[in-house]
Amino acid sequence: MWKSFLNLWLKFPCPLCQRTAEDVVCRYCQKKLESCRLKNSQGLWTGDLPVFAWGRYEGQLKRALATLKYNHHPEIGVLLGKWLAKSWQENNVIAPSLKLTIVPIPLHKTKLQSRGFNQAVSLGRGFCQETGDDLEPEALMRVKASKAMFGLNPAQRGKNLQNAFAISENWQKSSKSRSILLLDDIYTTGTTIKEAAQILRQQNINVVGAIVIATPSRLEI
Repeated sequence: MWKSFLNLWLKFPCPLCQRTAEDVVCRYCQKKLESCRLKNSQGLWTGDLPVFAWGRYEGQLKRALATLKYNHHPEIGVLLGKWLAKSWQENNVIAPSLKLTIVPIPLHKTKLQSRGFNQAVSLGRGFCQETGDDLEPEALMRVKASKAMFGLNPAQRGKNLQNAFAISENWQKSSKSRSILLLDDIYTTGTTIKEAAQILRQQNINVVGAIVIATPSRLEI
């Protein structure tokens, strides 16, 4: 927020390419990011747990997500979250009259301490700034420090995330009448989102679906 305020008078190097930027990222990188946008964001909006995705996990979008997470640039998450929200609204996925609660996928406390922030929460802030939906960053807790998912097969991913999430006791009391939209940065096999949804649904909490910034091009429909 402070950086965005200063940008009214000052220019900063783009965190993705170091060109001069008048916004969060420079115009060149904005165009590169836009080129990663899916033609059909609703391609995965099917089945018991539908998913709405903004872009393909490749090129500049893949780089932007890495910079967001590992170089401590939460402002990139807010920007991408706003783009995700605008696409969500343009596609009229759900009736605007349905009030949603956005629940970001949490990080385990050890990873949160080392990274300093949860990238999914940054995405959620941007999304909710555009839609006016409620953001509940502490609705879910990650109680198990799971291994990195890269390189694991589906069975290993499922075992890795088994019992990884729990519902915040304070939030659970007021959650029964809410319609939940889970939010994560990347969707690959869906194991993480499915595990989180299962925990919520076991308590009869209505999970409408999930939204993500990126999904591999092989899943594009």
